[in-house]
Amino acid sequence: MSRLSRAQLQERNRAKVLDAAMREFAERGFRDAKIDAIAERAELTRGAVYSNFPGKRALYFTVLADLAERAPQPPNPEPSLTPREALGALARAWLARLPMTTDEPDALARIGVDLLPEILADERTRRPFAQLMKLDAILLGLALERLRPPATPDGRLVRLAEAALTTLYGASQLAAAAPGFTDPFTVVSACERLADLDLDDRWPYTPWIPRARPADEAWSPPPVLDAVRGEPARLTGDGDGDGVVAILGLHRLEAVEEAVRAAPAGAAITAVLVTGDPDELAPLARLAVAELCGCLRQAFPPSAWPRLQVVFDDSGALAAAAGVLAVSDATEAAVRVEAGRIVVRADGRGACHTAASTSGEAVRSPEPSPGRPAPSPEDIGSPARRFAG
Repeated sequence: MSRLSRAQLQERNRAKVLDAAMREFAERGFRDAKIDAIAERAELTRGAVYSNFPGKRALYFTVLADLAERAPQPPNPEPSLTPREALGALARAWLARLPMTTDEPDALARIGVDLLPEILADERTRRPFAQLMKLDAILLGLALERLRPPATPDGRLVRLAEAALTTLYGASQLAAAAPGFTDPFTVVSACERLADLDLDDRWPYTPWIPRARPADEAWSPPPVLDAVRGEPARLTGDGDGDGVVAILGLHRLEAVEEAVRAAPAGAAITAVLVTGDPDELAPLARLAVAELCGCLRQAFPPSAWPRLQVVFDDSGALAAAAGVLAVSDATEAAVRVEAGRIVVRADGRGACHTAASTSGEAVRSPEPSPGRPAPSPEDIGSPARRFAG
């Protein structure tokens, strides 16, 4: 038998640590779990555990993210044709794993009871988690809009999605603290009835958009996975990946909605999530998106999945391919891709809107197109007008 390479040995040890940690967290909970006990279960040293994970919380978030991403996906049910049907199906998929609906909750439910308390304990996790919830609400709101387009050009259903997620996360916490308190059928019915509310949700003004910069650079991104669909992301190839690629730190995730609202119909929008703390915050991001999107894929037909791809870029390789060489949780940068080349760049707050609303032709040439005045420098880098949906 050939000897394992160093990389193969590290990968095997990491897998052993994750398996041991899952069993330790399931039996003792996060608070009472011990690194020494995890090392003993994995038949490794304490140092081997810390060589793979910087601390217990990073290990905890990674275990939960792996469980959420590997959760079995049942066959697609009957297509949901209305927001009411879709929200009911989403709620049923969400509740199926909780103690309120089964005497033997799955591993994710047992291990996950300490998640929100642990997030609340530290500002370093609270702020990114708040933005991850914003991203989840945008994803769910966009899916609802594809089933029932808003009545006005600036209308949206993101607030409705926020209300549904608030209901479901509240049910999760009560299921952990007081199993049996809440009737799951009541929660499903409440989510369904949310679809009938008129929350007067309108896409707001943006305070500022930065100046677009013309570019003419090859776009050669590495292969990556779209976490929304669970399949390779569409980033290149005969125009299929043309659109906006937004590099967003975990404090700026809600900015991706600016790209979605400002981009022309049919343009691909990709949110590339980066962080200055990939060991701890990257698995938290994977977990938050996987929990929602696993349920979304069960509740919504593929035709209603949001026009938004989400990619995790822990290594920074995809950001580097877009020309963003240094990233942090405050990063907001975006590029416009046309015919497989980067043609527009923007950086800073408002970059997503700038890249989405400025074509390569517009930023290169001041000549107006028929019936439309040329954009002036004041139009790119000034207070923005209301965006069309």
